[in-house]
Amino acid sequence: MLLGGLSMTELHDLTAIEMSELLRTRKVSAVELAEACLRRIDEVNGEVNAIVTLVADRALDRARQADADLARGHWRGPLHGLPVAHKDLADTAGVRTTYGSRAFADHVPTEDDPLVRRIREAGGIMIGKTNTPEFGTGSHTVNEVFGATRNPYDLSRSAGGSSGGAAAALATRMVPLADGSDMGGSLRNPASFCNVAGLRPTPGRVPSRSATAAWLTLPVSGPMARTVGDLALFMSAIAGFDPASPYSIREDGSAFAPPLESDVTGVRIAFSPDLGGLPVDPETARATAEAAAVLAGLGAKVEQVDLDLSDAEDAFRIYRAWYYALNFDGIPGVGPNVAWNIERGREVTGADLARAERLRTGLFHRMRAFFDDYDFLVAPVSQVPPFPVDDPYVTEVAGQPMPDYLAWMRSCYWISVLHAPALSVPCGFTSGGLPVGVQVVGRPWADAEVLRLGYAFERATEHWRRHPARS
Repeated sequence: MLLGGLSMTELHDLTAIEMSELLRTRKVSAVELAEACLRRIDEVNGEVNAIVTLVADRALDRARQADADLARGHWRGPLHGLPVAHKDLADTAGVRTTYGSRAFADHVPTEDDPLVRRIREAGGIMIGKTNTPEFGTGSHTVNEVFGATRNPYDLSRSAGGSSGGAAAALATRMVPLADGSDMGGSLRNPASFCNVAGLRPTPGRVPSRSATAAWLTLPVSGPMARTVGDLALFMSAIAGFDPASPYSIREDGSAFAPPLESDVTGVRIAFSPDLGGLPVDPETARATAEAAAVLAGLGAKVEQVDLDLSDAEDAFRIYRAWYYALNFDGIPGVGPNVAWNIERGREVTGADLARAERLRTGLFHRMRAFFDDYDFLVAPVSQVPPFPVDDPYVTEVAGQPMPDYLAWMRSCYWISVLHAPALSVPCGFTSGGLPVGVQVVGRPWADAEVLRLGYAFERATEHWRRHPARS
């Protein structure tokens, strides 16, 4: 069967928006889409190790139900009939959820995470679970349950993390959509490493649930996709108020529905090549500088700025350490990264938390003034291209040694402290063919505006169309 010259075996290569349009017009079925993704998983997942729990029979059953619903004229929502992969940190009722930890290797939740539930209610069809480091700890996806996820553009390199399984699954066209989470860059870093798009939404934009730290706004859930347009489609389904979060935003997800076309002429962009002196790999620096030039060519007013976000360093590390001690202290047999974070959390004092709050509050107000002068901040996502998969973390950036496994992620986790939306969108490749992303940061609550600027950049460059060799 052919669809305008596209063979059924190539359905996996369509964007989510294209898949949705074919479903609506009855040119393809949800079963055919699910089967195409399952075939693709069978072809390439063994190499990259992105999807760690597959639910093929369940996916096909739900695809058949989606087709039956459509035959009766019932369209469930923006994700009707679309295959989706869930990060293995998100609880999925009746489906193994390990959190990447040996302590939960056989864990099967009885309830869905609020995000998983919202995706299902919008018509999305779970195809499986994606790999993550233990409890999402770090920007390199490897754990003792499933091993490492490899970068589709170079199997000897990391896919990033902690949503590395999601990013690799998207890059290899196993699924059109995948969810993830982000405390210090886990939606943005793997997107940058794998040439896909990831959005860290404003905290409260996408539903989240915590039994222990409901007021902490550093960890968020969010979307990943191959294109910014697909991110917007995904956001239209998952964004919106949820009483499980005390700071949930009362704005309907329909505000994100495509189209995203906008004129960026005159848009004020602050370009920071190093976020105030961070070391940046020369190849990454070159690609992000070219991205700034592209935006200027589209008519934006781009100004290079000397931006000091260093107060975010202690604020992030203190809150992160406290969070780890609060949530994971006492779990037996955790790996070295989790254990290190727990130990740092045990050392946190009331005075430390007071300092973190003062620093973060001061930074928030300084950035409010900053965004009076600029509409967006553009900066590197990650300070390095994808690093060797066998290395536990990056130990040196541009000749500067990194003191621990967190330090090389500052360009992401400093942004996490700002309570702002941040998008990673593909912006080019190193001379060796490794992907590089650029980070677009907006003022708090301006998630849709960030997506529109990212969309304009994506249309001008189309870097996302460059497939890994194994595609």
